[in-house]
Amino acid sequence: MTSAVEPDLALAASLFARLEQMSLDPPGITRDAYGSGEERAHMLIRQTGRELGLQVDSDAAGNTFVTLPAGPAPLPAWIVGSHLDSVPHGGNFDGAAGVVAGLSVIAGLLRHGGKQRRPITCAVFRAEESTWFPASYVGSRAALGLLAPETLSLKRSDSGKSLLQHMEELGLQPERVARGETWLKAQAIHAYLEIHIEQGPVLDKAAVPIALVTGIAGSVRYRHAVCHGRYDHSGAVPRRFRSDAVLGVAELAFRLDQFWAELDRSGANATITIGEIATDPRFHAFSKVAGEVRFCLDIRADQEALLETCHRHLLALINEIGRSRHVTFDLGARSGTRPAPMDGRLRARLHDLAAREGIGALSLPSGAGHDAAVFANAGVPTGMIFIRSQNGSHNPLESMDLADFHAATWLLAALLTDDVEDQR
Repeated sequence: MTSAVEPDLALAASLFARLEQMSLDPPGITRDAYGSGEERAHMLIRQTGRELGLQVDSDAAGNTFVTLPAGPAPLPAWIVGSHLDSVPHGGNFDGAAGVVAGLSVIAGLLRHGGKQRRPITCAVFRAEESTWFPASYVGSRAALGLLAPETLSLKRSDSGKSLLQHMEELGLQPERVARGETWLKAQAIHAYLEIHIEQGPVLDKAAVPIALVTGIAGSVRYRHAVCHGRYDHSGAVPRRFRSDAVLGVAELAFRLDQFWAELDRSGANATITIGEIATDPRFHAFSKVAGEVRFCLDIRADQEALLETCHRHLLALINEIGRSRHVTFDLGARSGTRPAPMDGRLRARLHDLAAREGIGALSLPSGAGHDAAVFANAGVPTGMIFIRSQNGSHNPLESMDLADFHAATWLLAALLTDDVEDQR
């Protein structure tokens, strides 16, 4: 690669190792949102920023911002970054790769003399994973003043304490979050860039190091759905008289999978997942027909119309299955996010830069959610670079080759210092 600005890969390797060591929770790592794991990781980034001589700031929600300033009359800033929280017993690179990428590029620019036309801020967001609180993108939404005040009352899945309580325990200022106060100002942002491991097998199977993301899927989610049937004796009640909640949910899963297969054949980008399913251990038994099954549903699509088509199909199915199997479905509260297309100009520039240096790059949609979706839906020009990864994500085997990380960070550095950058 011929860029005069080389990302600091030694710093990146050190940060990955230190993050892993401080987050070990066998069989993987855990950095709990608004807890000790995430806080230790943020402290490391703040410390690293100060050691590099950079400006380090935090907002009322605990997001961290490490900035390389520009000249006396700077243009709107580049924001690069991601999150540091993880799922329980997850991998070390989900989210962290984007944060470490931002710092390694800034460190490379410093070594080169730090002469860029725009400020560059590495943004480190809180609570991106919805595992801990039943809400996505908590930190990035708060950073832009978009977090609904009622989100502060949501309970963390393990502690039972509210988001507000967790913020207060860390000495943060949830009352300012509720008022929508921000350190990061949308009008002062030139564009947002996020590097992230792919989290799926496409790049690895294609033997390509990076991808440029076309858009981030939105979602329709039901976290606490229930199918109600009737408990009966397993040997005494004929099939025609049963209200079997297990078979009701099983048929729903099968029919949704058939529908998904049809979407796949048509080329539509959607996913449908039942990630949890359980009968009630207080009442289920070997010789009982199950009268209740709890489950969750996660439907994702990269187009708003497709997302609603999937949702309407779900509602039609539960009505049909309810009638035929004599069960009822209570889906509970609906939550979700909007699809977020990435900026076409940014993608084109990244493609040109990658082609110029012979870096293989695919174009891929993202079925997973990312903080980049918040910026894109807020009208900020937004781009994402995926890094090839191995063994999936949200598991302890998550892996990434530092050579692929280098390709992605070099591309980011080239974009941030590109002489043809516009002067918006």
